[in-house]
Amino acid sequence: MPKFYTVDVFTNQRFGGNPLAVVMDAEGLDQTVMQAVSAEFNLSETTFVLPPVDPANTARVRIFNRTAEMPFAGHPMVGTAFVLAGMQPELIDAVFEVPAGLVRVRIDRDDDGAPLAATIAAPQPLSVAGTVAPDVIAKVLGLDLTDIVTSTHSPTIASNGNSFVIAEISRDALGRCAPDLDAFRAARSSHPQMGGRFAVHVYSKDGRTIRARMFAPLSGTWEDPATGSANAPLACLLLSFEPGVDSAQFEIHQGVEMGRPSLLHVEARRSAQGIVATLGGSCVSVMEGQISV
Repeated sequence: MPKFYTVDVFTNQRFGGNPLAVVMDAEGLDQTVMQAVSAEFNLSETTFVLPPVDPANTARVRIFNRTAEMPFAGHPMVGTAFVLAGMQPELIDAVFEVPAGLVRVRIDRDDDGAPLAATIAAPQPLSVAGTVAPDVIAKVLGLDLTDIVTSTHSPTIASNGNSFVIAEISRDALGRCAPDLDAFRAARSSHPQMGGRFAVHVYSKDGRTIRARMFAPLSGTWEDPATGSANAPLACLLLSFEPGVDSAQFEIHQGVEMGRPSLLHVEARRSAQGIVATLGGSCVSVMEGQISV
């Protein structure tokens, strides 16, 4: 029977941050079972740890939300690294194989060697797949058109391995977001470039400090407490509008409105490959057990 662990990611307080289930020794589970297990956990994501294809890497990791497999996601990478670090005292640098590419991880430990946090490098540089009309964002989140801020950029489809619509909104509007499922379905149908999904990451900023919320109700996540794979392209996108700046560090707060406050540290920097991102945060162990399949 495979063993599982749950951790709260991007927090140092148990029952804060974004919960993650990590299933170890998942070789005997096929995709249908993995999807069923993920739906049973009913968390934003569940990861399944497998032997790497390339023995030079640490593990192959499959990531599932409640309804589908994902090519990349941030908090699953951070949380999975934290769990593995608890089993392997010598593990400091890890490389995970995911569908979007290779994810490099650095693990932070306390003076006694216990894991505290992890920082990952997003597997792809920033890519942009067009914009979305501000009125679409207003409709899907039950906001007024005047709540959508376009002074820096229009709502933009951006990715470092997993696509999101990223939109700036007013600080007051952050607390008034109310997802409309019919509007989300219509938006998904009218934006095929998002590959059959429509996830919206909204934010308000004060310098390098950001408050954010992410909604993906069509994937089973009404709201996510902390979304690394959305905050990475957010940081990269913001850096792209500062042509004279080589790198920028952001402190991103998410999950506040849900009662699961999360803190992500994200750095975007220009490289030969494009604008790339690293992101990290603390983790806390919560539960462990076995799965009967």
